[in-house]
Amino acid sequence: MTQKKIKLPHPAFGHPLPSGCGAGRGAGRAHVLSVSALRIERSGTVILDDVNWRVRPREHWVILGANGSGKTSLLSALTGYLMPTSGQISVLGETYGESDWRELRKKIGLVSSSVRQMMSDEEPALETVASGKYAMIDFWGRLTRTEKAGALKLLRQVECGHLAERPWRVLSQGERQRVLIGRALMAKPRVLILDEPCAGLDPAAREHFLQFLQRLGQNKDAPTLILVTHHVEEIMPVFSHVLMLQSGRVLADGKTADVLNAKNLSCAFGARMQLRRFDRRYALKVRLKSRALM
Repeated sequence: MTQKKIKLPHPAFGHPLPSGCGAGRGAGRAHVLSVSALRIERSGTVILDDVNWRVRPREHWVILGANGSGKTSLLSALTGYLMPTSGQISVLGETYGESDWRELRKKIGLVSSSVRQMMSDEEPALETVASGKYAMIDFWGRLTRTEKAGALKLLRQVECGHLAERPWRVLSQGERQRVLIGRALMAKPRVLILDEPCAGLDPAAREHFLQFLQRLGQNKDAPTLILVTHHVEEIMPVFSHVLMLQSGRVLADGKTADVLNAKNLSCAFGARMQLRRFDRRYALKVRLKSRALM
């Protein structure tokens, strides 16, 4: 089957990294995201502690960890909805607290269940995408001809052009996720965060969606993708790096091939893990200790 190429309307990030540049911290290139000594504490409970993370141009990342590892809190901090207790967060060279965080937040697109649950049942997909320009839920204005054309172009680019007039309530979960990605891209973000986008998808729909993400990330004009998940099966080859969290701290970070191994996964999930790799994809098996029959 011939795979479609997705062409996005955004300028590409910077220039390709020189040969030999890896994921080590402290390189001289500008960062897309930079998190330094991040600590978040609420009511005496430490949620994130000493988190350091750098995302460079041309990298696509996975944030991986068990439930309660701090993934959601890190996202909330990145998007300006959760204030750090200490530390620093920068987006494209601008730092929260030193720049207008409302403007910085516009550079980060977010696709999450919280957004999905707020959509109006009767809103056509075309309006859902167009509303992303204004970060508005249940769009009530009148779209200009230019806005309609732009939204329809994005719908086609996320392979949902045929859904333009269909209301939200009749879209499948996979279609909804693609439409929400189109909505996020309408604002021309430089970073696109996908917060457990495969939740609720059946196996076939999940695979279709993951193949779509692969095509999206391979496009030279794509924003930096950050996939948040606790399933290694969702890590497509396009995701070059992994940030692994455990109990609010960074367990490991770096190139996917270096970080994704049985030892790290066993620590992250608190159980013995066996990792298998085939055709540039991953599968995980939990190795439980056998118990004598009572």
